[in-house]
Amino acid sequence: MSKTFIFSSESVTEGHPDKVCDTVSDAVLDACLEQDINSRVACETFVKDNVVGLAGEITTQAKFDYGTLVKNTLKEIGYDADYAKDTDYSYTCKFEKGAFLMNMLGQQSPDIAQGVDAAAAADKDTDEQGAGDQGIMFGYATNDTKALMPAPIHYSHQLGLELTRLRKDRVHTWLRPDSKTQVSIEYVDGKPNRFTSIVISTMHAKEISTQEIRELLKKDLIEKHLPGNLLTPETDILINPTGLFVIGGPEGDAGLTGRKIIVDTYGGMGRHGGGAFSGKDPSKVDRSAAYMCRWVAKNIVAAGFANECELQLAYAIGHPHPVSINVNTHGTGEVSEEKILAAVKEVFSFKPADIVAQLDLLRPIYGKSTNYGHFGREDAGLPWEETNKVEALKAAL
Repeated sequence: MSKTFIFSSESVTEGHPDKVCDTVSDAVLDACLEQDINSRVACETFVKDNVVGLAGEITTQAKFDYGTLVKNTLKEIGYDADYAKDTDYSYTCKFEKGAFLMNMLGQQSPDIAQGVDAAAAADKDTDEQGAGDQGIMFGYATNDTKALMPAPIHYSHQLGLELTRLRKDRVHTWLRPDSKTQVSIEYVDGKPNRFTSIVISTMHAKEISTQEIRELLKKDLIEKHLPGNLLTPETDILINPTGLFVIGGPEGDAGLTGRKIIVDTYGGMGRHGGGAFSGKDPSKVDRSAAYMCRWVAKNIVAAGFANECELQLAYAIGHPHPVSINVNTHGTGEVSEEKILAAVKEVFSFKPADIVAQLDLLRPIYGKSTNYGHFGREDAGLPWEETNKVEALKAAL
């Protein structure tokens, strides 16, 4: 019997207030790693109007001006005084008057540091690098798309990315940084069959009408960048369904790092362990082990072992080995999950230090991952998106 269902996922652009915070947090991380690869960074950001707050724990030898970094990051997103001169209203969320920075960053707790450091310590069971925290992490891959990502989140990200390109390339000068996209797809027998609805809400200049926005984005965004075989006359296209969207960004809503964890991962189709990514150095397994899980799951699907794969890891703080590893192919496996897991354990090491080494994570690469998905961005050169272990897995199997 065929199974038919509809699944929806959303994405947001870099001008969304929560993504502004993620972008600033990862800019701080990259700035630290650029000068000191041994930096320990846990940077949280919040924004509202022209106030930017940094909080968390950082231990680093890097020296830079946090205020300048924040200002340049906001400018790159599009919230800056020069861009604002094109308009007669404050769409820049008051940043053109200068951001007020609250810096509440401290140093990493020595209790946490001794668990993570590759050194012996009182009552620590090993002198190896341990996990930076306890927790569970998931990775997921599916052959829905070429990028081995679920189709709803993949196309939501694609719409958001292209919407930003239309703005930054100034194809449409009325576009503003804060936007959201959402894609609903009908699945038949486990495969994407058609788009049932597409939702785009974008901040805009007040001079353009809603009708113009709808006509232009349908032509220049939806019809140009989504696969025509999935678009049908019955696809419900909703563009700025509320009408006006002039006030946005941190002026329209407060933002906080780590509030878009489903957007960052698999759009809800793959499970999530609960840990956010942005602003965390790779000693934090919330981030590095989730990247590892994606790398392994993607290689499993690319090797043809399954059409769909989910990998789970679990860690204890300060402990160098995962306390559990689980492979789930959701009934799509061409090979038993037990054999896949055995091959995975032979090819990959899941110790926190080995994850960092295998993926070469002590580099300032994290700003490339912040927006439009930490996974599936094959254009960004992110190491966890490579399928370079396919032959090794086949040999191990």
